[in-house]
Amino acid sequence: MRLVPANSLVCAVDIQEKLLAVMPAAEGVVSRSLRLATAAGLLGVPKVLTEQYPKGLGRTPQALVDSLPPAIEKISFSCCGCAAFEQAIPQVTEAVVLCGLETHVCITQTALDLLAAGYGVFVAVDAVASRHAIDHDIGLRRLEAAGAILTTTEAILFEWCRSADHTAFQAVRKLVIE
Repeated sequence: MRLVPANSLVCAVDIQEKLLAVMPAAEGVVSRSLRLATAAGLLGVPKVLTEQYPKGLGRTPQALVDSLPPAIEKISFSCCGCAAFEQAIPQVTEAVVLCGLETHVCITQTALDLLAAGYGVFVAVDAVASRHAIDHDIGLRRLEAAGAILTTTEAILFEWCRSADHTAFQAVRKLVIE
């Protein structure tokens, strides 16, 4: 499966203050998720933002809030356990790009549920993280074994563009070299 803007969805999962505070890769997750959200905006790709129990885990950093739709609050680890999330998925969606926290919990459970529902799932490995390296690594291995496609934010952006003659290519390219 190849990513196409017309049937893709970007899902930013639980990139929240208190989780970020304990993530060794927090800065990378935020910057790469922002890269995905910005490119999605340039290319007309719908976006969804979730927050896991924001009363306890805090809110999404303002830079991301400014580039994403209002957060869908949830208590289930899988985004698919939340009716508002399922309703936010456009009917034309065939592929979901996941970024956020934590790789082995909310990202994995969401990916497994999306795969079971028939979606192609692309995990931006440079935009997901866990507190502990072993959890992150095993989470990625499990996702790949289950059929999720592991990729990077840069690969996603250029796959959406397909060619350097895409009308948004120069703007997207700037996101990668900044």
